[in-house]
Amino acid sequence: MKTAACILCMLLFVPATSYALEPKITDLLVTNTPGSILVYFRVINCFTKDMEEAVFAGIPVTFTYTAELYQERSYWTDRMETYHEIRHTIKYDNVKRLFFVSFSEEGKNTEQFTEFSKAKAAMTDVNGAAVAQVNDLQKGKKYYLRAKAELDRIQLPLHLEYVFFFVSLWDFETAWARQDFVF
Repeated sequence: MKTAACILCMLLFVPATSYALEPKITDLLVTNTPGSILVYFRVINCFTKDMEEAVFAGIPVTFTYTAELYQERSYWTDRMETYHEIRHTIKYDNVKRLFFVSFSEEGKNTEQFTEFSKAKAAMTDVNGAAVAQVNDLQKGKKYYLRAKAELDRIQLPLHLEYVFFFVSLWDFETAWARQDFVF
């Protein structure tokens, strides 16, 4: 009887959100061109139903991706070579029924999508973002790249955040993902 009471108490007091899938970075890859160090990755489990409804209501949503490149050093603390932020923003146009995704990466223009699934994929994929110059790295040295993603706080006009208090529940931040490599 006591074990049944303990199990019941655990089920009542463990928050339901602990059963939700956590957003995380997958498929992290670091490569280079003759001039730049490039990073590729994607984020999974980051769009909630409430976030999707907000996008359809015309509220812009921005993901910020952070990439840090370190040189690994024995007997010393690792040295940060570069810090890079990448932003992807999605906005829905109710009149045209189009999703617009803008990117902060150099050379990438705003793209438009008719399908929400393709717009979400564009939001969560980082494809070939330049995070460093090859000339800044030393051949034969060990390096690693750390990456994480987070949802920017949504700014609602005219203090509507007090009315839509649930917006704060959308906040997410992934754990750091790490990829080691030798240049």
